[in-house]
Amino acid sequence: MKTVYHAANSRGHQDHGWLVANHSFSFANWHNPERVHFGALRVLNDDYVAPSRGFSTHPHDNMEIVTIPLVGDLTHQDSMGHSAVICEGDIQVISAGTGIYHSEQNKRSDKQVELLQLWIFPNQQNVHPRYDQISIRDLKKENAFYQILSPDEEDAGSWIHQKAWMHLGDFTQKTENNYSLGAEGNGVYIFVIEGSATVGEHQLAKRDALGVWDTANVNITAAENSRLLLIDVPLKF
Repeated sequence: MKTVYHAANSRGHQDHGWLVANHSFSFANWHNPERVHFGALRVLNDDYVAPSRGFSTHPHDNMEIVTIPLVGDLTHQDSMGHSAVICEGDIQVISAGTGIYHSEQNKRSDKQVELLQLWIFPNQQNVHPRYDQISIRDLKKENAFYQILSPDEEDAGSWIHQKAWMHLGDFTQKTENNYSLGAEGNGVYIFVIEGSATVGEHQLAKRDALGVWDTANVNITAAENSRLLLIDVPLKF
């Protein structure tokens, strides 16, 4: 088993006033040649958006984009004709494909929004753009990992054009888990949203991450009152 450890304070950090952004991988004005991507996972941004502010209309193409609000709600509009509110407890998935434009705004005038946004390289180029938004409340399992994303549109959660899986885990008590990777040749990026976790010899605190590969299974011990995100992606794509 091989690993790479990314401490929370080693991420790129940018404060734009209306947006405070933390980048696990090179993004915008922050570039680290050793932190460009983890396999097909290109972007993991941990963003805080000020009340009534947001991202104006901008383009994307040939990327799978996953947005997970952690606190608060986002309004969304795009060139495909979608107008929606992405609430805490939802996930939004966009396959940008041949190209889309969209905007995202903090719906609240009195509270910042906290969100994770992930970009994953697709395994198909120039697909027809698609939009999906689902509630993950019904998928949630206490003290266990539950799937929120896969390559299979018939499976639990949403889906993308890549042999990738995402699982969330909400733990009210210390819990040991044995996670099996979704496919041979994949690695898993373990991101601690809240609390802490232990993976082998690695002690992970809030917003720390550990990439793991060259193994079929990973033993993860989540501490009491912790929330973890697992991103299982091909290392070669």
